[in-house]
Amino acid sequence: MVENHDDLTTLITLENGKPLADAKGEVTYAANFFEWFSEEAPRIYGDTIPSSVPGNRVWTIKEPVGVCGLITPWNFPAAMITRKVGPALAVGCTVVCKAPGETPFTALAIAELAHRAGIPPGVVNVITALDNTPEVGSTLTSDPVIRKISFTGSTAVGKLLMKQCSGTLKKLSLELGGNAPFIVFDDADVDAAVTGAIASKFRSSGQTCVCANRIYVQRGIYDEFSQKFAEQVKNNFRVGNGFEEGATHGPLIHHRAIEKVEQHVRDAEKKGAKVVVGGHRLESLGPNFYEPTVITGMTPDMAMASEETFGPVAGLFPFDTEEEVVKLANATQVGLAGYFFSRDIHRCVRVAEHLEVGMVGINTGLISDPASPFGGVKESGFGREGSLYGIGEYQVTKMVTVGGMGKPLQK
Repeated sequence: MVENHDDLTTLITLENGKPLADAKGEVTYAANFFEWFSEEAPRIYGDTIPSSVPGNRVWTIKEPVGVCGLITPWNFPAAMITRKVGPALAVGCTVVCKAPGETPFTALAIAELAHRAGIPPGVVNVITALDNTPEVGSTLTSDPVIRKISFTGSTAVGKLLMKQCSGTLKKLSLELGGNAPFIVFDDADVDAAVTGAIASKFRSSGQTCVCANRIYVQRGIYDEFSQKFAEQVKNNFRVGNGFEEGATHGPLIHHRAIEKVEQHVRDAEKKGAKVVVGGHRLESLGPNFYEPTVITGMTPDMAMASEETFGPVAGLFPFDTEEEVVKLANATQVGLAGYFFSRDIHRCVRVAEHLEVGMVGINTGLISDPASPFGGVKESGFGREGSLYGIGEYQVTKMVTVGGMGKPLQK
């Protein structure tokens, strides 16, 4: 992957639309998963367990779960594949990867590179699908040869796959939808918080499962934060073709994404919010381009408060107290990521423990790392990807007991 960095970057921009700079970063991130799990593979340890029965010896062996069905999304067409394939190969599993219909060529390129790298035929398999995606998913989840499914995508599809897997009791990892709160307390470094919020909200044009979806700003600094945040979005972003020099944001993935973004913006306006930056389609660039948008005066009754936007729209919600904002942040059925900015160490510990999410970023808007466990709680799914916890998702633990080992040595 490192040797073919430029070609993979070009494929991602062609398929996904993200600017070249973002695509380059993704290729590096994706390759890092292979490197990290290759280094973790020699550290797959079992345990020796003291037995309560005299004369017995007990130990455990970590074994590969078997053939794995991997279903990946379009928003990170390289990294979401390597984050699943890496640990599967490290523990000794073979994989069948269902490539996203919107971005199949990156998946096929990675499969070709696996072949060139010397991975035997039949170990890494990629299948493409579009109109027949439900049939492919049904086959992967019902075939008894496949012992594990790992899926990244929407909560609704995750629930369907879980139901389909029940017939053969497959091991499951589900990384599903999010609605990440991003909280800025009045004791925060406002400039740092603005930078963090920009990075979290507008990465990949807001088309990430961990991007800030609800930005809560304490009322004492609300106006200052809103002004600085809006200025950054207005002055530093340029929407365009991902191959164009200076483009910071590309198109959304398809017409459904544009329609949802438009609906959330118009809903907020209708209910009293104010669009201070953007708020319109950029049809002169193409059908799927939308302006990076900032909206102030958000309230909990607006669609953006309860639905994942998955687009370049930042809604700023005012709040008064810590207790209030934690309740607002947790008032959702999903719990993937959450972020907050504060310089009070006691508050940092307290709020991190009370947020109902699987991942917390404190004074940062970027939390992804191959060495860190990635995953959520509630209806954001279960299981972890990346890290030593992620490698365990592709293993089963076998216990071995040997009796008759307690006889004394004979002279």
